[in-house]
Amino acid sequence: MAAQGAPEVHVRPYWELTFDADGDPNPAQRDTLLREVRERGVRDLVFLAHGWNNDHDIATRLYDRFFAPFPSLAPHAHLGYVGVVWPSMRFTDETIPNFDPSAAAAPAPAPGVSLDAATRRALGATFPGNEPLIDRITGLLDRQPPDSFDEFGGLVRQLTGVRSDGIAADTVEELSAHSALTMFQKDTRTVCLQFADALAATAHDVASFTLPGGVTRAWHGARELLRQATYFAMKKRAGTVGQKGLGPALGRLATEAKDVRVHLVGHSFGARLVSFALAGLPAGTRNVKSVTLLEGAFSHYAFARRGVLNGRQSRIDGPLVSCYSSFDTALSVLYPMASRLSDDDRGLVDLGVRWGATGHDGILEVDGAVRKSLAEVLRGGVPGTGCVSVDAAQVVRNGPPPSGAHSDICHEELARVVLSAGRVG
Repeated sequence: MAAQGAPEVHVRPYWELTFDADGDPNPAQRDTLLREVRERGVRDLVFLAHGWNNDHDIATRLYDRFFAPFPSLAPHAHLGYVGVVWPSMRFTDETIPNFDPSAAAAPAPAPGVSLDAATRRALGATFPGNEPLIDRITGLLDRQPPDSFDEFGGLVRQLTGVRSDGIAADTVEELSAHSALTMFQKDTRTVCLQFADALAATAHDVASFTLPGGVTRAWHGARELLRQATYFAMKKRAGTVGQKGLGPALGRLATEAKDVRVHLVGHSFGARLVSFALAGLPAGTRNVKSVTLLEGAFSHYAFARRGVLNGRQSRIDGPLVSCYSSFDTALSVLYPMASRLSDDDRGLVDLGVRWGATGHDGILEVDGAVRKSLAEVLRGGVPGTGCVSVDAAQVVRNGPPPSGAHSDICHEELARVVLSAGRVG
C-alpha cells in the first residue's frame, strides 16, 4: 500500500519492477510479479517505462494517468500492468504536462542559469559520490565568469562520464564518429552559444521565453550543455537497463508464465529502454506481442540497416509502433543538436534529418515500414506486423519550451493505439 499522501496507480493488478543503473532488478519485485501474474490469470501484461525523471512520485503519476483508460477500453481482457522504474533524472524546472501537478497552464519563462536546490539534489542522486564536482559546476553557473567555459565543459564531462560506448550509440555512424564526445571536442563557449540558439529556437514566438545576449546568453547555453550531457548519460543507462535488465526478466517471464502476452510501452528514453530489451531477450523468447514507443528519444535510424538495433524488431511477435509529434521541441531541436557529429559545424541546419529521433518523425529506412496518421490508426487499427510510424500530433501538442509536447502523452487515443497494436480486447 502506498504511504499516506503518496501517489499510487489505481489500475489492478499492478506491479512495479525496479532496476538499478547496471540493469539488476529488485529480486523481490521480480519474483512477486512472476508468481502473481500466474495466480491472477493475467493474459495480457502491459509494461510502461518512464523517460527522464528521477522522482518516483512523478513516475507513479504518469503510470496512473496513462493506464487509467485501459480497463474501460478493454473490459473483457485479462489485463495486468507493470511500471518499470529505473534511475534517471530531469531538471526540476522542466514542467511535465498532463501528469505533473506543478505544470502551469501558461507558458513558462526561460529558466535561469543557476541550478535550483532540487536539481542539485537530483544530480547528486544520479551521479553519487560527485558532490565536489557538482558544487564547482553550480558555483560557475552562479557566478558566470566570462573566461571559464572550458573549465565548465571539463567538469561536466567528468561528472557525467560521457564517452563513446556501444550501448550509448544508436547507429554505426555514431559508433565510428565517437559522437558521445562531440560537445566536448570543440571550443566550449561556441558550443554553449549554439545550445543557447537551440533553446531560443524551441520557444518560437513565446514572448515569455527569451534569452539575454552576451556572456549571460552563453551561460544559458552552458546550463543546457549540462542538461544534455546528463541526458546522454541517461540515454546510455536506458540501453543498459533494457538489454541487461528488462530483456532477461522477460525471458524468465516467458519460461514461468508461458501464456502471458507482453506489450512493451516506453516514453522518451523509456522507449529506448524497451527497444534495447529486445536485444536482451534470450534466444527463442516469443512472448513480446507489441512494442509502442511514445516520443522516443533515440535515433530514427536505430532499427535500420545502419542502426545498432537492426533486425531486432523481428523479436516482436507483432508490430513495432512509433508515435511521434512535430510539437515535441525536445526532439525536433535539442536532441539532434546534442547528437550531431564532432565535425558537423552546420548549426541547426539539417540536424533533424541526420540526427533526428523516433519521437520526431518515426522510424526511418526500414523496408516495409508504413506511416499513418493517428486518425487512420484509430479508425482502422494498427497493422499486425512490421514497423509503423504514427503521427500523433493530433493529441501530442501541448507543453511549454524548451521541451514542448515531449511529455504530453496521457491520452485515451494513445492507450487505444497500445491496445490495437497488441490485439488486446
